[in-house]
Amino acid sequence: MGRQVQAGELQIWTEQVGDGPDVLLIGGLGDTVESWQFQLDGLADRYRLTAFDNRGAGRTAMPAEPLTVEAMADDAAAVLRALGIGPAHVAGFSGGSIIAQELALRHPETVRSLVLQSTWSAMDQFMKSMVRAFHWQAELAPGEREFLEGFFIWVYTARAHNDGMVERFIEGAMAFPHKQSTEDFLAFADACMRHETAGRLGSIAVPTLVLAGGADRMSRPELGRAVADEIPGARFEVMEEEAHQPFQEVPDAWNARVHEFWQDAERLHAGTTWS
Repeated sequence: MGRQVQAGELQIWTEQVGDGPDVLLIGGLGDTVESWQFQLDGLADRYRLTAFDNRGAGRTAMPAEPLTVEAMADDAAAVLRALGIGPAHVAGFSGGSIIAQELALRHPETVRSLVLQSTWSAMDQFMKSMVRAFHWQAELAPGEREFLEGFFIWVYTARAHNDGMVERFIEGAMAFPHKQSTEDFLAFADACMRHETAGRLGSIAVPTLVLAGGADRMSRPELGRAVADEIPGARFEVMEEEAHQPFQEVPDAWNARVHEFWQDAERLHAGTTWS
């Protein structure tokens, strides 16, 4: 069950399951704890997993000050400290992956390893144009379903659209009672567009796995490769048939890969071989 945690000046909705090495899961644009359900269900037999609603999403309020990725990284650190956790294996996807980057840079003592799914260090012009398009989609869509149908074209594979998975996600989102406002969604989108860690990532000194979807049109594989190239010793892997969120589309394969990576990281911290 989830609960509100006093993390710094914010009450942050947090859910924790399982037992084992600590893992912090950081969601992306418009996403809440529920976006990680396949991991909360599939990895709790091996890890203690903590997920939370970012500021301005779900059950965590948006404070008055302007939204920045740096502030969201400070929130993540505050959650870990409030729960007495640290350092943790940290996994983030999309907007959550850039929060994870900033967490490792601003609060390195809280991070044991990094998994960065669908990530970037700075948006190129194509990605910025895409985010600007989200503005008019969010503002002009006649309803929530129409917005989600358009937005999810960028997020999921044609396979997921055609086999009914995306429709199930849309139905779940529409039934979710804790709606994010258009203003808060766009504030996070704009913060993502301002994010820039290029030139700073070389100071990250923990085992890092950067994952990309070969069919991801949003944060394309070359953007993730640029992140991995800058982090010393980082691994870069492409899931060739997948799009932006393979942890939801093929959770068994994704969970198996990150489990293997976390086991390697645990062996490295124990002073044994990094396979």
